[in-house]
Amino acid sequence: MHLIIVDRSQRITASEWMKERKMTEIKWHKGTESHMQIKENKGVVWLSYPAFEKFPDIVQAFSTRLGGVSQGIYSSMNLSFTRGDDEASVHENYRRFAAAVGFEAEDIVTSDQTHTANVRVITEADRGNGITKPRQYTDVDGMITNVPGLVLATFYADCVPLYFVDPVHHAIGLSHSGWRGTVAKIGAVTVERMREEYGSDPGDIYSAIGPSICQDCYEVSEDVTQEFRTAFGRKDWDALFYRKENGKYQLNLWEANRIIMQEAGIREEHISMPGICTCCNPEFLFSHRASHGKRGNLGAFLGIRK
Repeated sequence: MHLIIVDRSQRITASEWMKERKMTEIKWHKGTESHMQIKENKGVVWLSYPAFEKFPDIVQAFSTRLGGVSQGIYSSMNLSFTRGDDEASVHENYRRFAAAVGFEAEDIVTSDQTHTANVRVITEADRGNGITKPRQYTDVDGMITNVPGLVLATFYADCVPLYFVDPVHHAIGLSHSGWRGTVAKIGAVTVERMREEYGSDPGDIYSAIGPSICQDCYEVSEDVTQEFRTAFGRKDWDALFYRKENGKYQLNLWEANRIIMQEAGIREEHISMPGICTCCNPEFLFSHRASHGKRGNLGAFLGIRK
């Protein structure tokens, strides 16, 4: 059963919630659907990881399309300033989302995603970057911090969000992993940077692979598959991709990032899977493939409470 928390008190099932709003039923992936919950507060709907809720000093969320003010292809919780949406609407979306989840929009620090494996250490000086002031950096797909009150934010419409929480050293990481970032193993890079900066032990880290495109929806060409053959051992190939009669391949970014996390030293029982595909749920989540590029952006958020 998937529980939805409405105004932090009332609990209803996902099926009841979708029926009330006359929406298509959410398609969950069997086996990992319990790894995520839908939450609603003040009309804003987001996804949350139960595994992280044991840490009261952590704020974590993944946005959906619901609860914002944007119109048309951006309807309604678009969090991108660069896709042609009205800037005032995007600012209002951030304000609403932050208020619903329980932080201030001014505390957000945003990435500058260009499909690299660059991970930046975020400090107090970065507070508000990309929201209240221009970013002073480029080419940043991952961020780590141990500063209370900061909320890291990365953006998606099929690529893979990666969350990292070290409850021992009170440090966090959040990284964007498309297929290029996955080949470059940005997940492992993030864990290593947390070890270098904060003394994190990978065995203590809890991680999550966020809502993104599933293998059934992710068709790629031979050249992309070859990159994965180079980056991963032969023993993993069958789990990562298979060839179809048309010469294309279906690629499993979820499994690839799970392997990367385990190889980086994160315990299997500390890894939460998404359970939900962006492309399978285009009314609920933005998907580049499902919309043929006519869409807004979702956001992954991870912070340390003050």
